[in-house]
Amino acid sequence: MKKKDMAPREFSGPAPRGRKGLLIIYTGNGKGKTTAAFGAALRTLGRGHRVAVVQFIKGQWLSGELNALKKFGNQIELYPLGDGFTWNTKNWDNDVASAQKGWKKCTDLLAAHKHDLYIFDELLYVLKYRFLSVKEVTRGLSLKSRDSHVILTGRGAPRALLSMADLVTEMKEIKHPYKKGITAQPGIDF
Repeated sequence: MKKKDMAPREFSGPAPRGRKGLLIIYTGNGKGKTTAAFGAALRTLGRGHRVAVVQFIKGQWLSGELNALKKFGNQIELYPLGDGFTWNTKNWDNDVASAQKGWKKCTDLLAAHKHDLYIFDELLYVLKYRFLSVKEVTRGLSLKSRDSHVILTGRGAPRALLSMADLVTEMKEIKHPYKKGITAQPGIDF
């Protein structure tokens, strides 16, 4: 007896059109936000395009993903500008100054229009902690070119950015090794 074909055989989506630069947000309490963003970076680099990455908060960490991306040479610009996790920095004024410096780099990059993809990793945390205002970020995002893509990562994406975004993915934690006392591991977490 032949099994019933359950696979979709017709496409009812939108008709193909020209390139449109997207604002993409990866948010939520689950892991994978930065990983998803760097997956997009690899796809962009693999197509021969240019990428710029600005990392907030954990920017001073030695990370496997940044080490790997450096191998793409002048095709990618990496700016790990954070001072570390807030429970380590313990200094509001320095955290705000660091966030301002990072955002200035972001807006300079957007205004220069030299890249196809911009990743502002952990920017959403900076907004959540009120180191930057949502208003200055939405204003700064208007500098992006029509064809370039911007990815924002972190927990607690504000409503204004969710409304602006073309794609929002929420990472949901189901199970996490940290709850069993297993800390972050090189190659998996950084």
